[in-house]
Parts: sequence; C-alpha cells; structure tokens
Amino acid sequence: MTPSSRFDPARTVLVLGANGRFGLAAAQAFAAAGWHVVAQVRRDAAAGMPADATLVRAPLTSLADALVAEPGVRPSVVVHGVNPLYTRWDEALPAARAGMDLSERLGARFMLPGNVYNHGAAMPARIDETTPQLPTTAKGRIRAEMESELARRAAAGQLGATVITAGDFFGAGEGSWLDQVVVKAIAKGRLNYPGDRDLVHAWAYLPDLARAFVAVASLPGLAPFERFAFAGHSVTGLEFLAAIERAAAALGIAPARGWRHGTMPWRLIRIAGIVVPLWRELATMSYLWRMPHALDGSRLAARCPALATTPLDAALVASLAALGVGAATPAQLAPAPA
Repeated sequence: MTPSSRFDPARTVLVLGANGRFGLAAAQAFAAAGWHVVAQVRRDAAAGMPADATLVRAPLTSLADALVAEPGVRPSVVVHGVNPLYTRWDEALPAARAGMDLSERLGARFMLPGNVYNHGAAMPARIDETTPQLPTTAKGRIRAEMESELARRAAAGQLGATVITAGDFFGAGEGSWLDQVVVKAIAKGRLNYPGDRDLVHAWAYLPDLARAFVAVASLPGLAPFERFAFAGHSVTGLEFLAAIERAAAALGIAPARGWRHGTMPWRLIRIAGIVVPLWRELATMSYLWRMPHALDGSRLAARCPALATTPLDAALVASLAALGVGAATPAQLAPAPA
C-alpha cells in the first residue's frame, strides 16, 4: 500500500471485503461522495473499483499492522462488507469480530449491513429498530450475536457502531435472488418468484443502500451504538414481477407469447438438501418467502432527509442491464433517485 499523500481521516473509509457486491457498492458510493476509500481485497480490484482507492491486499488478521504502518491513511469509518459463502456461515462471526477488533485498534466507527434473519420465522409484518430479535435459525442466531456484541462493545466504550438493516439485495452485479432465480430464465420469457406472490417482501437496491451508509457515516453526533432500518422497496411478488416486466420492456424485451411465471420447487429443494449443502441452507431459510415483511425506514429518513430512493422500475432497468439483459441507453443506466 503506497498512498501518495495524506488523507483527511474524517473522510476516509476502510471497506472490508471491497471486491464483494456490497463492499464494491459501498466503495463506489463513498468515493462518489468525496471520501477516500481504502479497499481491503484478497486479489486484484474488481471492475468498477474507484480509480483513486487505496488497495490493501491483506487478510483481516494482519490488516491492522498494514494500516498502522502507513501514517498517511487513518480511516474514521470501517464498513464490513465481508460475507462468507452461504454454506460456510460458521466463518461469519469470527470475521465480524476481526473487523470489530480492527475498528477498535484504529479508533474507527464500525458499520454493519444487517438483515432480517435476526427476527426469526415469527417476524412481524413491519420491522423497525425496536423489533425484538428472536432468531429461529443458526444464521439468524449468528447475525443476532454480531449485533449484540457490537452493542456490548459500544456500551463499554470500545468502539462506535452502526447497523443498517435491509431486505434482500439486488442490483450491482450477480449473486442475488434476482439473477440466481427470478430472471434466470428471462431470455425464455419466464420469471420465477421464490414465494407467495401475494405477500410483501423487502428488497434493497444495493446502490441506494450504499448511499445510506455514506449518509449515516456523515452524520454528526452519532450515539455509541446506532441502529437504522432501510426501507428499500417492500412490494408483493406480483408487484415485483410486474416491475421486472416493465423494466424488460424498457430494455427491448417483450416475449411474443407473453410472460410466464413460475415458482421455486421448495419440496424438491428440501429433499435434495439432504445431500446438497447449499439447498439445505436455502430450505432452512425458506420461511422468508412465506412471511410478509417490510422495513420501516422512518428513523433513517428523519435523520437523513436528503437521502433518496431510486424508483423500483429504474433500479430494475439498471440491474437487468448490469446482468447483460437487453440494451440500455446511458440515461437508463444512470442512478435515478427520486
């Protein structure tokens, strides 16, 4: 790591796992807002990494030494973008703790993207910062323990911490329910929705969520531990599919015989999960598609009134175009917050 000049610590962010989908989106959003980005990666930077980002090729366990050895870089914020494989979530808590330890050593605020796993199979239809965390799965318990430990460390004065809870990610590349399931067969005129199409499901367009992290990181007077819910787009399956069809039409895709809709073969997935680890993990979390849920973002909106949301249709146009679906104009690919 060889920065050419000193950077303002108050406007320097360290993104852990910066080559991941959320990490890269965060790096892009902070850079666009004028922050200097220090990107922790394990290989060369992913396409789209801000050109002036400082790359740190080091594992979490030795990252602190690498940063301390560089007097020109002192981040005030650490964004945790590390996300293990879905079948290896036993690595999630140790990685988060390593990030917390690093934040303590740097005197930086630790920011974590949260999800609704914490609230379990009996989660209410509307979730906010005060909703009890009653996890019913191993993944939910891991996420709840992450946040509990953050709160304990913050209360003890060891670090400042922020959790922003969001729904299912989409946009900014591959690896989400959108591309892995919903539009996987879009070229054949078929859309597959994983759950009950009449129920509300919470979605988070990654570029918008990343901008929310920037907005919160820029707030003065944050408490030692802060929690925010990111509203994103909470819509029924029917509404989500209709928005995808409109987005596809905007990109020049309209099946001659109309769209066909399918679903997930959950029964088969549960059976196959006996021998296929990923399918077993998906089946365990399938309740998320049977329970209606939305995130109440009113507290975030009150604290960050200038934070805007990209309309769902525009977000889906950009997301589909990024997946190579159809042909988009430059105007369609530009961020379009309301």
